[in-house]
Amino acid sequence: MVDGITSLLNSSISSSTNTSKGNSELGKDDFLKLMIAQLQNQDPMEPLDSSAYSAQLAQFSSLEQLSNINDSLETSINANYILTQSINNTMSAGWIGKEVKISGNTLTNNSQGNISIGYTLPSEAASVTVKIYDSKGALVKTINSEELAEGNHKLSWDFTDNNGYNVAKGDYTFKIEAKNSAGKDITVDSYRIGEISSVRYTDNGTVLVVGNVEYNLSDITEILNTTEG
Repeated sequence: MVDGITSLLNSSISSSTNTSKGNSELGKDDFLKLMIAQLQNQDPMEPLDSSAYSAQLAQFSSLEQLSNINDSLETSINANYILTQSINNTMSAGWIGKEVKISGNTLTNNSQGNISIGYTLPSEAASVTVKIYDSKGALVKTINSEELAEGNHKLSWDFTDNNGYNVAKGDYTFKIEAKNSAGKDITVDSYRIGEISSVRYTDNGTVLVVGNVEYNLSDITEILNTTEG
């Protein structure tokens, strides 16, 4: 009996660090009931050894402390999440009308007229080629530029293909290729640029609307004070 209870207590202490518990796991109340039942059903001729009982009490105390720590951590995490959401909601409202950089190479045609693509050159480029692909990977638009200086640049795409026809609504991707005067490739940091038109508060957090497309706060890499070109 003593060994069985001790084994169960040890098992519970090991599993108490998990944040979630299944219905098949025993909690601290269950072990307290087991200990009481053990005392009630012990052999009067061979009562439970006091040292063994003390060890079980110590294990139960450890179990309860671990359980309380887990509860406190969960409460703290939830409080921090709510605080973070509140701060994000307050700050993001002041970003309306601001131009921002958006990570990724996805462009969404949502009848917004045009869309801006930005990129940063680490050194002077002899040529820069922007290639835009549809959702099936087919090339629909190529935009060429020459002799661009080191620094930030942006261009606007009006959602037309190489033949001048309007492309269909949906998602597109872009790739930027740059070469120096020696014809060697230059690594380019590319991104989307757009103006925040509104802020929406959803069950999944705050989203920013740029060009009729919703973006998470984590998608925004920089808020621009001036228009880059």
